[in-house]
Amino acid sequence: MPRVEPLPRESLPQYEDTFRAVESALGVLPNSTLTMARRPAVMEAFARLNAVVMAEGGVDGVLKQLVAAVVSGAAGCAYCQAHTSHVAEQRGADAEKLAAVWEFETNPLFTAAERAALRVARGAGLTPNAVTDEDMAELQRHFDDEQVVEIVAVIANFGFLNRWNDTMATELERSPMRWATDNLQRHGWDAGKHTAGEPTSGR
Repeated sequence: MPRVEPLPRESLPQYEDTFRAVESALGVLPNSTLTMARRPAVMEAFARLNAVVMAEGGVDGVLKQLVAAVVSGAAGCAYCQAHTSHVAEQRGADAEKLAAVWEFETNPLFTAAERAALRVARGAGLTPNAVTDEDMAELQRHFDDEQVVEIVAVIANFGFLNRWNDTMATELERSPMRWATDNLQRHGWDAGKHTAGEPTSGR
């Protein structure tokens, strides 16, 4: 169960435009948004940043979601893994590719460019950060500087979300929970503290 309760959406009609924009992008209004709403300036600032970072630009939107899923998995955030994988599928990611995302180094479904991006994402999600000069040089062989900034912005964006949702023990909403249970659980994903009724003290 969450360590700080999200506010009811219906109690915040003045932020409905923000909620609709977030819901349109993700297919669901995350409980994390409704928890941030206890400090509306934080919620609105993050919603704007997230919209810019995750928008399709020089980097394909599906690849951004895969980067987000890998960095979240490396950081240990089951909540963000569920959300990012679910959104990746909604945006057209191949289900087989999503299921094999942790085999990106060897699986033929992944291109050399995707491998370079996901390698940096995996290293960046670890503590201490494990991204090497060689990893970045390989990334820069496939992406120009503007695209590298986009990719690292996704990683940094989820650094915030991973810590927010794991610290708050944000409860997963029904649709990403169902999707992750059906598609990620057999690959080792577990909702853990992000389920209703899960104890929140200790580890």
